[in-house]
Amino acid sequence: MSKKKVLLVGESWISSATHYKGFDHFNSVTFHLGAEPLVAALKDSPFDLTYMTGHEAPEKFPAAKEALSAYDAVLLSDIGANSILLHPDVWLRSKTFPNRLKLMREWVGQGGSLAMIGGYLSFQGIDGRARWRATAVEEVLPVECLPYDDRVEMPEGAIAEVKLPQHPIVSGIEGPWPFVLGVNEVKPKPDADIIATLPADQGGHPLLVAGTYGNGRTVAWTSDIGPHWLSPEFCAWNGYRRLWLQMLGWMTAGR
Repeated sequence: MSKKKVLLVGESWISSATHYKGFDHFNSVTFHLGAEPLVAALKDSPFDLTYMTGHEAPEKFPAAKEALSAYDAVLLSDIGANSILLHPDVWLRSKTFPNRLKLMREWVGQGGSLAMIGGYLSFQGIDGRARWRATAVEEVLPVECLPYDDRVEMPEGAIAEVKLPQHPIVSGIEGPWPFVLGVNEVKPKPDADIIATLPADQGGHPLLVAGTYGNGRTVAWTSDIGPHWLSPEFCAWNGYRRLWLQMLGWMTAGR
C-alpha cells in the first residue's frame, strides 16, 4: 500500500542577533526548524511527510487544485496567512495570482483534509499578526479565531482533559497526558467535536477539536507541534506518536 502524502507548512524561523563585547559588536543570523519531533514520529509510518519551511511557502505553496490534490493532508503550523496569501508576484511585482486561501477552502470541500497547529503565528497569533480570522481557511476549520492576540500562556503547565476518549484521534491513548505551556484561544464551532481541553480552572480552553467541511475533514490542535509550548516531556511521551498517527489517519480516512 502506498503511503499517504502530508504537507507540513511553516515551523521554521530565522533569528538575527547583535552581540556586544565592550567597544565592539557583531551580528549573527541563525535558522531554526521546529517540527523535528513530528518528523521523527512519522518516520517509518503510513505517512510520507513533505516539510515546507516558512520562507519557502510564499513562492512554493501550491497555487492550483491539481498540485494541492497531490497531498492527502495539509498541516499549517506557526505560519501566518500572509505567507500563503501573498505570492512574490503580488508583493514584489504587483501582478495577480490565485488566492491560495480560497483554494484550500475549495480543496477541503471536495475531500481534502486540513489541520492548523498552534503557535505564535497560528490562528490569530501574537499581537493578532497571524491574521487567519475571517479568511477562507478559518471558514473550513472546526474553530473560529478571535479578533485579537489569542495566546494563553501557562508557565505553570497544564494537563489536558480528554472529553471524547472514544474519538478515533485519541482512542487507546492512556493518560494523564504530559503538560503543555500554552495554547491559542479559539471558539469551537457548534457542530465540532471538542476532543480535549485544558482544565476548567485554567480556562477550559479547547486543545483538540475536529470537524468537517463539505466532503473534507479538519482539525485544530491549539498548542505547539513541539517546544516551546509543547514540553519536551510531551514530545518524548509514547502517546505523542500515536496521537499524530491517529489524527492523520482520521483526517485522511477514505482518501
